[in-house]
Amino acid sequence: MNSTCYLNKEYLYKDYDKKLDFEGVEGERLAHRLSKIAEIGLTKEGGANRPGYSEEEREAKNIVRKWMEGLGVTVQEDAAGNIIGKFLGKRSKLPSIMTGSHIDTVPNGGHFDGVLGVLTALEVIESWKKQNYIPDRSIELVIFSDEEGTRFNTGFTGSQAMMGDLNIKEISNLRDKTGLTFKEVIKKNNLSISKFNNAERNKSEIAAFVELHIEQGRQLEKFKQPVGIVSGISGQNIIEFSFFGIAEHAGNTPMDDRQDALVAASEFVQAVEKLPRQVSNSAVATIGQLRPYPNGVNVIPGRVDLSVDIRDIKKTNINELTNLILNKANNISHERNIVVKWEETLNVNPVSIEKEIQEIQALSLQKHQIKPFHIPSGAGHDAMSLGKYLPVSMFFVRCRDGISHNPREWTNLNDCIYGVHILKDFLERFPTRI
Repeated sequence: MNSTCYLNKEYLYKDYDKKLDFEGVEGERLAHRLSKIAEIGLTKEGGANRPGYSEEEREAKNIVRKWMEGLGVTVQEDAAGNIIGKFLGKRSKLPSIMTGSHIDTVPNGGHFDGVLGVLTALEVIESWKKQNYIPDRSIELVIFSDEEGTRFNTGFTGSQAMMGDLNIKEISNLRDKTGLTFKEVIKKNNLSISKFNNAERNKSEIAAFVELHIEQGRQLEKFKQPVGIVSGISGQNIIEFSFFGIAEHAGNTPMDDRQDALVAASEFVQAVEKLPRQVSNSAVATIGQLRPYPNGVNVIPGRVDLSVDIRDIKKTNINELTNLILNKANNISHERNIVVKWEETLNVNPVSIEKEIQEIQALSLQKHQIKPFHIPSGAGHDAMSLGKYLPVSMFFVRCRDGISHNPREWTNLNDCIYGVHILKDFLERFPTRI
């Protein structure tokens, strides 16, 4: 398939099952909106390039804002550039349910990551307008700024600002690849670094947050399910290891008289791959960087630096896996007469999703004859920022081959519309007691 074909609404719509058009939901309308957003920041490879706080992100936000306003939704922009549209419910004094995602992308990314969560929420509101339906609670549709964080190597800027967790002093002087500081970039967006913290919300105004997102994995595809329930969002622990041996001549040092840091590190890499299975089915550990020194063809490596990325949806599992990995590094260093040092560089707690909320999600899937399928999220999402303080939930929609952050990222329109119907039902049945 040509990577640019699905940017055309007709291509996205051509295999659509029109039987899914009911209760005010229309696949053609969603296809049109997906294709319109995909035109913004379109790359020559057929991908999307809308960095956080760029002109392209702003243009995409403005288009969705106009669509919301066209439905009579009250829309405002907060001090962090988050766009928030409020659809008033019958009991408007109750805390709102917030839903949405982001619209920025990684460089040459895909056309569904983030965007689908925004546009499915918009389609839900559109369907309610068609049906003259008013939910019990008010619904807030949010487009978070700069979720991906690739411009300043940060991430979740808008959602962290909304929760009051953003360190303004720390990020204000960060520079993008063009040399512009964060402070200068947001000024171009008519935002002020001195007022950025004004984006913080009173958390009592929000009952819960729900985010629909593409899976970015292959479990739904493997089990032939269009939509699944996220059972939890993984926390992350990154540890930087350094193995120290002795750099010596490759020709003059016998094999039984070496302190080869790379051999020790290689044994460690193979061992780490087996350890997550000892902890849980959702635990993972990844060694994505490895740097040998002096990196010469005829020199025994005297030092190897590497990183280990540890994730799970339960903090106790992260701690257990971390201890297993540290013990393994120490054992290998003793056996091979190698010195090992380590430093923890990131420690993010996982976000749990309440069992009661997952049960409500399951009812929404069952209403549409879909078997509830629970999947842990190994990737981070804006829901993590809100989940530190509020009940959150997530739905995953099937994506082909699990490909994401790539021009080949693809989700079938039928699956997208299943996502709309399930999100709609979930929002309608969300209890007022929570």
